[in-house]
Amino acid sequence: MSLLCDLQINLNHEFTFFLNKGLISEYSGFLKKKVKQNNNKNSRIILHIEDFPGGPDGFDLVSRFCYSNGEGISINISNVSILYCSSVFLEMTENLCSSNLSLQTEKFLEGMFYWSWNDIISCLKSCEKVFLHADSYGLVDKLVFGVLAKTAQGSDMSQVFASFSTSSSASTSSMSPETAKTRSTSRSFSCKTSNESTSRSFSCKTSNEWWFDDLSSLGPKIIEKLVNNLGAYDHNNDSLVLTRFLLHYLKTEVHYKSNNKLEYAGLANTAVQGVIFAAKTAFSCRKILLVFRVLSGFGISKESKNGLERVIGEMLDQATLDDLLIPTGGKREKGVYDVDLVIRLLKLYVSSCNTEGDEYLKFRRMGKMIDKYLREISPDQNLEVSKFLEVAESLPDSARDWFDGLFRAIDIYLESHPNLSSEDRTKLCRCLNYKKLTLEICKQLAKNPKIPPSIAVQALKSQQLSKETLPDSREDKIKLNKTRNSRKYLEEKRYSLVDGFEDDLRVDLERRHWHKVMDHSEKVCKEKRSEIVSRLASRKHFHSSSNFRRLC
Repeated sequence: MSLLCDLQINLNHEFTFFLNKGLISEYSGFLKKKVKQNNNKNSRIILHIEDFPGGPDGFDLVSRFCYSNGEGISINISNVSILYCSSVFLEMTENLCSSNLSLQTEKFLEGMFYWSWNDIISCLKSCEKVFLHADSYGLVDKLVFGVLAKTAQGSDMSQVFASFSTSSSASTSSMSPETAKTRSTSRSFSCKTSNESTSRSFSCKTSNEWWFDDLSSLGPKIIEKLVNNLGAYDHNNDSLVLTRFLLHYLKTEVHYKSNNKLEYAGLANTAVQGVIFAAKTAFSCRKILLVFRVLSGFGISKESKNGLERVIGEMLDQATLDDLLIPTGGKREKGVYDVDLVIRLLKLYVSSCNTEGDEYLKFRRMGKMIDKYLREISPDQNLEVSKFLEVAESLPDSARDWFDGLFRAIDIYLESHPNLSSEDRTKLCRCLNYKKLTLEICKQLAKNPKIPPSIAVQALKSQQLSKETLPDSREDKIKLNKTRNSRKYLEEKRYSLVDGFEDDLRVDLERRHWHKVMDHSEKVCKEKRSEIVSRLASRKHFHSSSNFRRLC
């Protein structure tokens, strides 16, 4: 026993192998040097090996190769990565033995360009078990190059990852039958290109996207190697197709629910750069908000977050109320919704907004949407008065024709927070412009027991002072001009709605103005009639002359 098993190898302090040192030294240069360094010729040599590629399974395969004179194992797709790394680690080169393990594995890998697509993916998948060794020995780069070559077979690689216009013939020729049969039709993360009016999905396969699902089965380190080989890692990503793949990859369930999200931070930052690069032409505001919510969970950098927020802020007028109701990610102590994010987006929007022409109308619509947003978040018990005011005051007064919607949000907030101090209730109302409250809402404010009396007095006083003031908006001035020229319009105006509410104050002012005009007209008519009667009386004899026949 001692003669046959005179070498003891302790693997990772967990597994022990008993080998013949003479036999194993014929194939492994690494073990041969270790044996020579040990001078114990008559006793068993004990060696300790750490971090052996493939662990005990890998070492067992190598042992069987040596004991069978290089014929005891069959090299295949599933074990070639482990055998290759093991042979390099143990220095099993031709210097010791012809047709040694290193040579056999290299010859097997040289035929990868004749493998099927699924074989290459399976081999790359097996590299995850020995990634550090496979990467340092160059095996991962070889397989990644094989994947890229298969993907771009018959077409230009730059076109595959730079646009959607590449011919589908390349992908069809390299698509495996298995992939063709299982092509996914799921839809998510839809976006719009400048040449298309219909929505696309990051999961909806175009001619260049048939490989999305297959590569999504690989680990993040291998995908990083792939992106690096394309020269698009981190800040260098200007490819829309690659960006779409990364978004598809990161939202895949196995990666989205990963416990170690930091492994994906580099890929997430790369995806962000691609989104920012193509934001104005390929993504809607809703889709970028969705991307932001997904990628934020992968630990993207502060620079990436700021870049995404800037892009969203510049196109925030495209968002809907549902888009702005962004959860806080389970942090209930901070509230139900991420109000801080909305505040930052609003400030970015205002700084980039041009209040002229169509942009002016979008600005007004934004004011209405933010009032709805405030009404939606007001019941949140964790929403502080300061945060409510920050949202309300993020937009200037010019963004609102009337402040009725904002008052309703305040009313809901006061109803949901009954224990607010008088100071906080007074502070909450500072965002109201009392001159832009309709008469009906002003009456409601004055009667509301939750509103401090000083606020009610101030609101009524502002209404009284603004009675003779013309409306601010261009639309209201046009309506007033019509009223002055049409009594019928005045009567109809009494029942018209301004954003859905009666404008009693303006109708009353217009009616008084009309009555003044009519009273003045009647007075002038009476004076003219008296003058005519006087003239007729002075010419009485002329009317009774023989020139006129008597009627009776």
